[in-house]
Formats: sequence, structure tokens, C-alpha cells
Amino acid sequence: MNIHALGPLVLPLSEKIRYITNYITRRYNLADIKPYVQNFKKAIEHVFPHVGAKPVLDEFEKTLGFNEADVEASRMNLYRFGNTCSSSTWYALSYGEAKGGIKKGDHLWQIAFGSGFKCSSAVWRALRTVDPHDERNPWKDEINEFPVDLRNIETYSELFEPAKRKLLEFGQVRDGFEAGATI
Repeated sequence: MNIHALGPLVLPLSEKIRYITNYITRRYNLADIKPYVQNFKKAIEHVFPHVGAKPVLDEFEKTLGFNEADVEASRMNLYRFGNTCSSSTWYALSYGEAKGGIKKGDHLWQIAFGSGFKCSSAVWRALRTVDPHDERNPWKDEINEFPVDLRNIETYSELFEPAKRKLLEFGQVRDGFEAGATI
């Protein structure tokens, strides 16, 4: 329902006409055709879906006609931070900024999915070209290492191996204490 309500607000007239024509054709059985999936890429330059899990991203990509490059920021967010719930849309946006992809006038779509059938969207227009080297960006130190090829990862636990290694490195000696030491 969220995406259905969003379409008329952001899509160009050509997409609205295609949708209405398809709806009328199917409603009155004028032809045996599949429902038309609106092309949000005609109105949105960047999409940042919530990264609850890999299957969520896969289905979002497949159902709405996005490609791997379109959801790269969300996949890399899942790889680096895991499921950070609704804040994942902001980390994905930061990824897009760090990659230098956000330009003045671009439209950005953040979409988050909650428990049950909850879904929320925000569509923004960039008021300026974002500096990819902003010191406040959480990706600034390692953006050159991304994107990572995730096609050969078989299990979800493999996604979090880099984070586990960092935690282990951090945990070995922290503030003068050894890992596992009791204070």
C-alpha cells in the first residue's frame, strides 16, 4: 500500500498513464496481461531500502525492477553493519554520499519495512552536491574497499565475518586490559 500510495506523488505522467491503462485493461478483461509495475527509476535516482536481510533486498530488487547497482548501498550496509533496523536507510544514504553519487537535484528514496505489513517511505531532493570526503561520514575510512562481491557468500553468518574479526582485534587488548579479564 505504501508503494501504491507513493507512485502518484513522485512518478512522471507517462508512468501514471501506463499504470492506469494497464489497470483498465485488466479490470475490464480487454486483454490478458500482467499488472504493470511502475518504474520508479524514472523519478528516483537513488534508492535506499531497509536492509533487514538479504532476502528482503533480493525481493525488493526483483519485484520493483531495480538492479544490483541500485541497491548496492543497502547490500554494503548489510555487509558492514548487519541489520541496523530502520537506521540502515541512513547508513545506506551515507554510503551513497561517500561514493560521491549524490548530486544537487537528485531524488532519493528511503524505504523501511517493519514487523507485519508496516512500510514507510521518505523521498528527498538533494539541495546540494554532497562532499564525499565529509569527516562525519561513517564510511570515510574504508569506502575505497567497497563494493564487495557478495554473490559467492553462501550463508548469512559469512556476511558478518569482517565485523567479528574487528571485534576480536578490538577485544584482544582494550584500554590496557586483556579480553575476558574481569574488572
